[in-house]
Amino acid sequence: MKNISATLAIVWRIAAPYFRSEDKWVGRGLLAAVIAIELALVAIDVLVNQWQNRFYSALQNSDWDAFVTQIWIFIGLAFTAIALAVYKLYLNQWLQIRWRQWLTQHYLREWLDGSTHYRMQLKGDAADNPDQRITDDVKNFVEQTLTIGLGLLSSIVTLFSFVIILWGLSNAAPLHLFGTDLMIPGYLCWGALIYAIFGTALTHWIGAPLVNLNFEQQRYEADFRFNLVRVRENSEQIALLKGEGAERGGLFRRFGFVIGNWYAIMSRTKRLTAFTASYQQAAVIFPYVLVAPAFFAKKIQLGDMMQTASAFSSVQGALSFFVVAYRALAEWRAIVARLDGFEMSVASAAHPPTHEPTIGLAPSGSTTAIALKQLLVKLPNGAPLVAADAFTIQPAERVLVTGPSGSGKSTLFRAIAGVWPFGTGTIAIPGKSKLMMLPQRPYFPIGPLGDAVIYPAEHGAVASEKIRDALIAVGMPKLAERLDEDGHWNRTLSLGEQQRLGLARALLHVPDYLFLDEATASLDEPSEARLYRLLAEKLPQATIVSIGHRSTLDAFHTRKVALVKDGEIHVLGKDGEPAQAEPTVAS
Repeated sequence: MKNISATLAIVWRIAAPYFRSEDKWVGRGLLAAVIAIELALVAIDVLVNQWQNRFYSALQNSDWDAFVTQIWIFIGLAFTAIALAVYKLYLNQWLQIRWRQWLTQHYLREWLDGSTHYRMQLKGDAADNPDQRITDDVKNFVEQTLTIGLGLLSSIVTLFSFVIILWGLSNAAPLHLFGTDLMIPGYLCWGALIYAIFGTALTHWIGAPLVNLNFEQQRYEADFRFNLVRVRENSEQIALLKGEGAERGGLFRRFGFVIGNWYAIMSRTKRLTAFTASYQQAAVIFPYVLVAPAFFAKKIQLGDMMQTASAFSSVQGALSFFVVAYRALAEWRAIVARLDGFEMSVASAAHPPTHEPTIGLAPSGSTTAIALKQLLVKLPNGAPLVAADAFTIQPAERVLVTGPSGSGKSTLFRAIAGVWPFGTGTIAIPGKSKLMMLPQRPYFPIGPLGDAVIYPAEHGAVASEKIRDALIAVGMPKLAERLDEDGHWNRTLSLGEQQRLGLARALLHVPDYLFLDEATASLDEPSEARLYRLLAEKLPQATIVSIGHRSTLDAFHTRKVALVKDGEIHVLGKDGEPAQAEPTVAS
């Protein structure tokens, strides 16, 4: 019961915001219409149940006129039911797409807000495939929530509608055993209830493991697909290293988890299907067994028996909702658990617990410098990495940051950019200054080249002539005439060409602070020198902070600082001098 309550609470938390959103009136209207149609279909079932009594009685009495009348009544009921079923499906699908659209946009905003997606990856949550949760899980949640919810509503309304009919028929057709009428009020209702309780209990006992198996199946499928995408994205490196065998083995191993878990689902589903199919088949004959003695004893007519059987089937079906829908419920609970986990991960990354210290970003007040105060940058596991205190980067400076590989230079840049939360201390950023980070491998979205260069600016934010001039300036004149060409530029261009485009992006965005994390490492030294001179010419007021290992970079920077190892911590030195042996860092 606690698990059911917890699941329903999660479903309410995920589902309710849509019906309170800006699209609430359309959503509520569509939901109300679908519910109304569902209730109307139950009402038609009640009318058909009553029709069965009259129709079979007409057959038994050989009443031609009554038979024809009932045929026309049935045609009217059938056409009404068909029209309602068509519009129920249409409005249900309309509600699904609007609900899914809102929920997808909501999750995308939460996931992509304030580098939350990156912090989730740092914490390891990205391994559980947020892409699948936003696509498949959202789609299935909306579809199955409506299907199961409407099915449950229909079962409840059907139960209350037909239990009254069945109770009256029980009294009109007493239980006839061994030539004796046993007056048990509502015995058919009690029979349906006992039958459903028995079936539900056994169904849960057999099918309970399916919840966890479905959860694991979705996880294994997503992991397999994620690794296939990684192979596609890194096909060049895999081909150069002749790593196809290793990749094939890894993919086979991950697909083995998919197959192994699927076999477990097959085995459990076979048992569940064997029981539920037997249960449903027995339910067809069970009401006739109960009322046939009264019919053969001439206590009731054929119409009464057929109506009784139909009413019993409706009541038993309503009570057996969980038996019939158990597998769908197991899949639905797994989907709900995955979306709940996704929401929790997003919330944890976006709003870390207050007891966990984080690096604070604060305005630098009246100054225009970036200031690091009692800064201690840590790894996600809590191990200290970089320490700095009273370190400033002044406007229009040219600073070269050096240090051994793995000393935390790139991580320090991430902390200054505000995307690395692990650590303590404060980084003061000038409030109105524009920062730009250029990594060694820049990112370009798939699409027109012009849009890729000016990213993250929107299409048309920069004039095409300016983009062409920037491409020519960085030594890419052949690309200057391909601004409207769609492409996957991270694949089609070499790393050196990508780095040139990254510098063209910097020229177009004109940042106040430009951080270059080995952003020219794939270029030859003469090309690198030309591009640094270009930055000095085009961005004379910008502060440029570079990470690099080449000695030739010294000539383009007015200040050089080094990360020096002190125990387990790398300390940021000043002006090329060794750092203090005992840096002041936040605890």
